Amino acid sequence: MLLTVLSWLCSSLLVSVSGGKLPEAEVKIEVMYRPFICHRKSKYGDILLVHHEGYLENGTKFHDSRAEGDKQPVWFTLGIREVIKGWDKGLQDMCSGEKRKLVIPPALAYGKEGKGKIPPESTLTFIIEVLEIRNGPRSHESFQEMDLNDDWKLSKHEVKAYLRKEFERHGYPPNDTLHENMVEDIFAKEDENKDGFISSREFTYKHDEL
Repeated sequence: MLLTVLSWLCSSLLVSVSGGKLPEAEVKIEVMYRPFICHRKSKYGDILLVHHEGYLENGTKFHDSRAEGDKQPVWFTLGIREVIKGWDKGLQDMCSGEKRKLVIPPALAYGKEGKGKIPPESTLTFIIEVLEIRNGPRSHESFQEMDLNDDWKLSKHEVKAYLRKEFERHGYPPNDTLHENMVEDIFAKEDENKDGFISSREFTYKHDEL
């Protein structure tokens, strides 16, 4: 499964000038197609299924999910840095079936290091089609599903069990390493008092950094 394609953390561009910060780089978004009927729009915490193509500034294609690997679309959770920051920013408020073109500056992609076929300081263009949108591990509905013992708090075991169930529901084999990484990301951001559990309030609260 290609759930971890492009799953590397990108660093924020924080440059101080006279005590202030330069504006953060932005993603250029072009809507190439949007269906007439849209039952829901993507938000942080949703799990998205996408096909995508990636291009360098000179037009060279460096990835095509329909033509490479197992040729399957990619599942990922929006807004928890599971993908590059440009995707998290550029794929909000999308409908199932919508296609966008994202032009992502280096600061929101792979920065000074680059990655594989991608040279350092590369501005990247992606053509991304959202095939499906599911409740992710941050929605209120999902909290109720995950709270197996109805104690109004979530353990890491409960969150991981939910992720495993979602993967199996979509016909993918479980991936314990990936699930554990996702759980650690979620707890790092949501477990405010660091007691090893996520309360209903902690879980559904919208953090500014997400």
